[in-house]
Amino acid sequence: MNALKHPPFFFLFPPREGPERVSRVAAGVAAILCILVIAGCAGTRGEKLKYYDTGEKKVLPMLGYTIQVGAFAEVDNASRLTDLLNGRGLEAYYYKSDTGLYRVRFGNYATKEMALKEAERLKSQGTIGVYYVVRPEDYPAAPGRHMTEGDLRGQIVQTAHTFMGVPYRWGGESPDEGFDCSGLAMAVYRLNGLDLPRTSEEQFNEGTVIPRRNLSVGDLVFFKTKRGTRVSHVGIYIGSDTFIHAPSQGAHVRTDSLSERYYDEHYAGARSYL
Repeated sequence: MNALKHPPFFFLFPPREGPERVSRVAAGVAAILCILVIAGCAGTRGEKLKYYDTGEKKVLPMLGYTIQVGAFAEVDNASRLTDLLNGRGLEAYYYKSDTGLYRVRFGNYATKEMALKEAERLKSQGTIGVYYVVRPEDYPAAPGRHMTEGDLRGQIVQTAHTFMGVPYRWGGESPDEGFDCSGLAMAVYRLNGLDLPRTSEEQFNEGTVIPRRNLSVGDLVFFKTKRGTRVSHVGIYIGSDTFIHAPSQGAHVRTDSLSERYYDEHYAGARSYL
């Protein structure tokens, strides 16, 4: 190939003498630099866009009407009902109530009538028995409660602590999808009236990006514990470099430190939803 007689962009600027030529060259260079900068920004789009801060603060929508069923002394009974309801796409979760009994909640309905209709349908099929409809105003995050952000964060941590030692099982989902740990996070947030998505990847994409040094209690911390670039584990930050999580399928909910070598090496980021 013959060598170029002129530099690559020389054809844009016919050779001229004097100040006019200098001015045209400067303008052309500025235009080219502008194009390159725009192209560079466009190059950051695509898959990475899902995982990086857009500068926009994201907050979760409030939960609507929810159906509550069961009063189980054994967690296995609550787990089986949860699996059955999850198999029907109802996004169920169980929790330990103040009485020590395990209860199951599911659904997110815009009106009480819709919740009642669904509950009666499931009852007629023998899927559930006695039920109770939880109203949006019953949740700690309800506007009528007038909780500050700090109060709500504290309530989220308090709710997370009620799961400590509970064997958290979600047999209706594949453990490879990380639904054990993300199901715990979903349950904690929804018990407070915040509609957190069900899987760790959805949760990671939904919140506001938070630098590790700026973590606040109630934020979610994410990890990449499997091969690939997808997040696969999530915990609830409770302060002092510590988080609550369900470490594996069927394991008891416990606390661990972000500074532990394993979690430090697999740390993928944090998200806030308030």
